[in-house]
Amino acid sequence: MNAMPELLRVALRLAATGVPVLPLRAGKLPFGNCPECRHSACGDRPNMKAAGPCQCPAPCHGWAAATTDPNVLRSPEWAKGWRKAATVAYHPGGAGLTVVDLDDAAAVAWARVTLPATRTVPTTRGEHWIYRGTMQSSNGVRPGVDIKSLMSYARWLGPGAGTTAALPDAVRALAVKAPPAVRRAPQTLSVPLRGHGGVCPHRTPAYLERGIAMAEQRISAAAGGVHTTVYGTFLAVLSTHGRCGCLTDTHVTRLFTAAQAKGESPRHCTDAWTNALTALGM
Repeated sequence: MNAMPELLRVALRLAATGVPVLPLRAGKLPFGNCPECRHSACGDRPNMKAAGPCQCPAPCHGWAAATTDPNVLRSPEWAKGWRKAATVAYHPGGAGLTVVDLDDAAAVAWARVTLPATRTVPTTRGEHWIYRGTMQSSNGVRPGVDIKSLMSYARWLGPGAGTTAALPDAVRALAVKAPPAVRRAPQTLSVPLRGHGGVCPHRTPAYLERGIAMAEQRISAAAGGVHTTVYGTFLAVLSTHGRCGCLTDTHVTRLFTAAQAKGESPRHCTDAWTNALTALGM
């Protein structure tokens, strides 16, 4: 009989405490074993006896695959995933938690002077701050900061240190989108998703093409902090070309395709694009 993978042992221990878990492959991405669920086509509604309403028993679409059922975790359908898994992830919202994912030292420094102290877990470059309570998940709420709670997953990196505090209003407020800036002049901008396809009045067509290609490369090269990289790249593209009407659906599709290849869902891409528009007052 084959020995039980160590990551499965960790997952079973967490599941026994009420934490829904799932395996992640290299790159912190969930396994993609079910074509019917690809790109969250099933709506990511969790089913604790399978991975989703399609009744696929494989760990195939992120947070909705997370479960506390030891029979599912040990099932033959999940065995391949555990053998190839790089780490264990969990669904914070399903455990009644919210994770403030601080991706770098600057974000950690901001949190230490802004947010109430709570349980913290070191990450590769930053920290996870874990609060008791759930809320809407949101990526790129500020530089280097993502919120993972409902409909999201986070890596299990250990129990951390400190006492878990109640979810504060300061964290909830991070996910509230600010209203678009009020413009004094008549609004003439077409939404970039439906751009005019014209030429930037201050740039050559080659400059636009080079900018899109560089943006695709930046997203594709992201080694971590993908959510933040996608948002920052969208923001940079829009700040340079968003007011010219030169961006077409083709350009935006290229950016979304690059982001989805790094694991972003269509919904997260749309959220990042909308947040960038809002940040620029578009």
